[in-house]
Amino acid sequence: MNTTNYLLTIVGPTAIGKTALSIALAQALDTEVFSADSRQFFREMTIGTAVPEEEELAVAKHHFIQHISIHQNYSVGDFERECIHALDRYFEQKNIGVLVGGSGMYVDAVIHGLDIFPKVDPTIRIQLNQELETEGIKPLQQKLVAMDPVYAAKVDIHNPQRIIRALEICIGSGKAYSSFLRKVNTKRNFKPLYIGLEAPRDILYDRINKRVDLMMDKGLLNEVQNLYPYRHLNALNTVGYKELFRYLDGEWELEFAVSEIKKNTRRFAKRQLTWYRKNPNIFWIDFQTDLQQSINNIQKLIS
Repeated sequence: MNTTNYLLTIVGPTAIGKTALSIALAQALDTEVFSADSRQFFREMTIGTAVPEEEELAVAKHHFIQHISIHQNYSVGDFERECIHALDRYFEQKNIGVLVGGSGMYVDAVIHGLDIFPKVDPTIRIQLNQELETEGIKPLQQKLVAMDPVYAAKVDIHNPQRIIRALEICIGSGKAYSSFLRKVNTKRNFKPLYIGLEAPRDILYDRINKRVDLMMDKGLLNEVQNLYPYRHLNALNTVGYKELFRYLDGEWELEFAVSEIKKNTRRFAKRQLTWYRKNPNIFWIDFQTDLQQSINNIQKLIS
């Protein structure tokens, strides 16, 4: 008899309560948690990435939490390969797993697979990064609009990494980046069930502000000071770290740096919501719903 494997995929903006729901589900359904939060992969980054507490990690087995170093090159392709390999082995024993993620691209990689892009001259990226450093992001934004208006209309136009990735493909291949998207129909041995957590915007923003204050109380500044010698690494070019680096450089006052962390986290949450709202298959749950009630509703989805 064939048994369907289900991957319960918990999504939603940062600070909404995905960790609590994923752990409660893992306990109730005797399953394990697979993290698709690209900021929580790195073992040197704990406070600023809101890694689950030790007690939470002890309650349910977690995969892909602090499993690599900031000094390693680790791409979404690396994660997809490792996660699918782990899920394939996992589904030999059980038929329900939990995927939890704040990184939409990493969630999509697990569920849909990655698009195949042509190899391009690596010096193109170097030149684009130099342009970014000397001229800022605006000329790159304009270049992307001219070369690939389709992708420019849907990408986060303020994310330099995404813009540079698209431009290097456009320049290196002579074709629009968007022309390579979703060409692959990847088969998986599981059925994804999307569960999204949502909250009114003002409440979400208040939760974000309080979480940043809590991170500072827990010692985020000390964590960032210890990582300061490695600030050039790509893993550390992220919210919560880059703002405090500017404080340590003497550019900003501490109070202003913290306010920038809050602002940039709110922007990040808004981008996450925009990404997930495009998916019509998400079963949305109010973040205040009792955990047991949420579990009961999810169990109905499976059955």
